[in-house]
Amino acid sequence: MTTAPPSGNDVPELAPTGVERPSGPVLRARRVSARLVLDVRSTCDLSLLVAAARTPGWQVDDELVVHLDGSELPEGARPVEVPVGPAGRGERMHVLTGVPQGELVVEYSGTVAPGDGADPAPAADPEQAARDRFELNRPSRYCPSDELAAFAAAEFGSRRERSDADLAAAVERWVADRLVYTSGSSTSFDGAVQTMLRGQGVCRDYAHLVVALCRALELPARLTAVYAPGLSPMDFHAVAEVRVVRDDGAADWEVLDATRLAPRRALSRISTGRDAADTAFLTSLRGGLVLQQMTVTAVLDGDLPAEDGGRTVLA
Repeated sequence: MTTAPPSGNDVPELAPTGVERPSGPVLRARRVSARLVLDVRSTCDLSLLVAAARTPGWQVDDELVVHLDGSELPEGARPVEVPVGPAGRGERMHVLTGVPQGELVVEYSGTVAPGDGADPAPAADPEQAARDRFELNRPSRYCPSDELAAFAAAEFGSRRERSDADLAAAVERWVADRLVYTSGSSTSFDGAVQTMLRGQGVCRDYAHLVVALCRALELPARLTAVYAPGLSPMDFHAVAEVRVVRDDGAADWEVLDATRLAPRRALSRISTGRDAADTAFLTSLRGGLVLQQMTVTAVLDGDLPAEDGGRTVLA
């Protein structure tokens, strides 16, 4: 992606914090797709995280087709769907084992739509919330929050001084103001500290820095890969989700996107994890392959919602 973030008065600010409930996703269908062309140079095992999550309350009608040199894969190498993450999020990985040498073409397409026949949202799980509080406050490969703890405290204060919502909003604004969106400015080895020192990055770099700073402030935070209608140029997109506890004790995983490149209420979840190591759209564990081409699309039925900077949760 090469689009720079908007500037000046065109940048939506987060709305003042208050008692309002976060706004949910726009209740219209999203049509999403991804096409990958891979040069498999030796027999490999790989995983794909490209399928839209089967989120409770939504229906996903999709298809994944994989060909090798224009033909079907051998039976033992065909994709196997594997659930990942908590069952309530409906995230899915596709695993391919023993893929022979050749040109591998992966084509995914789907429609994500609200529907009466979809499963209802699950009840709050206190055990999962307890795990999240600790697991998603720990430093991780790309989000070394322990290295940023002193800086975050000096820059933003603490949960004893400010509400969760105020801290999350302050982090989002700070990252949006300090970084410049620059395509090709980072590598797969760069984490939040390198991004902060460099002052530039792409969507996953923005998300990593938001996640790391929030964890440094003792706010559980995670990175989420999404399909993003309105993103230009189109690609897979990464945002941060931060667990915000409100004054009444209720909590929501609110979306922070410091790139401000797509309306958050139109996003569709693909996968969620500690950082990009958990959410990579392609992972190879054996053999050699090279990504030759990639095309991603995400379209929302009807007009895109305005990005008002308010508090937003994903489906």
